[in-house]
Amino acid sequence: MGIKWRNWALPTAPLALALLATGCVGTSDAGSEPKAGPATSAARSVARVCAKPAPGPAKAPAGAVTVDPAVVGDLAAKTRSSPPNTTFWLRPGRHRLDPDRYSQVIPKKGNRYVGAPGAVLDGGKKNQYAFGGSARDVTIRHLTVQRFVAPHDEGVVNHDSADGWVIEHTTIQRNSAAGLMAGSRQQVRANCLRDNGQYGMNAYKAKGRITGLVVEDNEIVGNNTGDWERKRKGCGCTGGIKFWAVDGADVRGNWVHDNRGTGLWADTNNNDFRIEGNVIEANDGAALIYETSYNAVIRKNIIRRNNWVEGRRYADRGDTFPFATLYLSESGGEPRIKARTDKIDVSRNLLENNWSGITLWENADRFCNSPANTSSGDCTLLVKKTDRCAKPGIATAPLYADCRWKTQRVDIHDNRFVLDKSVVECTVKCDRMAVLANYGTYPDWSPYKGERVAEAITRKQHNRWRDNVYVGPWKFVAHDPSQVLDFGQWQNTPYRQDEGSTFRARDGG
Repeated sequence: MGIKWRNWALPTAPLALALLATGCVGTSDAGSEPKAGPATSAARSVARVCAKPAPGPAKAPAGAVTVDPAVVGDLAAKTRSSPPNTTFWLRPGRHRLDPDRYSQVIPKKGNRYVGAPGAVLDGGKKNQYAFGGSARDVTIRHLTVQRFVAPHDEGVVNHDSADGWVIEHTTIQRNSAAGLMAGSRQQVRANCLRDNGQYGMNAYKAKGRITGLVVEDNEIVGNNTGDWERKRKGCGCTGGIKFWAVDGADVRGNWVHDNRGTGLWADTNNNDFRIEGNVIEANDGAALIYETSYNAVIRKNIIRRNNWVEGRRYADRGDTFPFATLYLSESGGEPRIKARTDKIDVSRNLLENNWSGITLWENADRFCNSPANTSSGDCTLLVKKTDRCAKPGIATAPLYADCRWKTQRVDIHDNRFVLDKSVVECTVKCDRMAVLANYGTYPDWSPYKGERVAEAITRKQHNRWRDNVYVGPWKFVAHDPSQVLDFGQWQNTPYRQDEGSTFRARDGG
């Protein structure tokens, strides 16, 4: 069941559906504005994975090895002495590992770890990792994992990014760095990823790509307690979840909220994402960044009150860049890379009272083998050898196109954008949609100097807004930050955006 909005139904994933069932984000007609406050309250009442975790079994499952919290190191010792495919049942209480910082549990293939109600694995701020090693197909359920001190960029659970792990109904909280790493075929369902020092989850694998990742029905809240972007300016090393080189991900039905920094951040050669049915709200930074990546569907999400902290910070500094709540940076559709879509489709989302809307950006100086490429030595998925992207070859086809991560084939349609400046408490720079690039200057051998990239992203790369609904004092930025347009200018020549869309301005307060 869904409340009809224009000619389609709002999100049907569990969390968003629960919001709809309250009637708090429905509309009485296509032109009326959703109410802001009650829907947020509804989100907090229906998505309480952290407040109300599903309890584990009160008795040991048949054939399980019982782990005693009164015996320090019992879990790791019994894992070593048991064969693969063993089930371990952790009794209620605080379980501890040996005090050495490397005394993590090293599972064997197919092991299952199940917590009783009240079972906690506590690192005591001494152990770096909880579960590590390369064993595949490990399952962790109904357990609280807390107070581990993994180093920066590393993770506490599945530290070595082994494949096929299933983590369900587990609370991973108050750890340093990332609460959780990810491997291929990993399933992360109905967990509380809360108050970790850097990330809730860091989907990163040291060698190879991560494939077939599922992140579903989790609550991801309060992460980046270490405020790493302030410690390492421009590090790009924070977020509720950060994804690196993931090929095929379903991110659905999650409540991503109140993280210090970005909610969800896909960075560097990700491909084939479906981000749908999530509620993403009240994150200090953008709700979603999709950066130097390819082919995604972003649909039926409720996105509200994001980027107030970071957007305001840049505005107060006088920065004219259109920082937005959904930021697509050097990312687009690419038919030559296999995926479930050959574009970036942004549709049927509600964006309400965020700091600005959607920005499509391409840095003219950022390309494979450029010193300005912040993705280190990575090249695009179309060019295997970085050193091919050099003069003279880069100035001609096919390298001229293939050495760039391009913001292209982005289709933004059937969304609803609502802005009340009195709610956001802003007067300027929080009201923008944008498609733009900078003036290319660097390096001296770059074939992308001048306005070439700005012209391409604005007029030639099939980026399109259409059939959207706007409520509020929206402005539009095209080509470069100096081109600020009203709705009529945005719809007319030469930009011709938002065909079939409606715009209803109101007093911003």
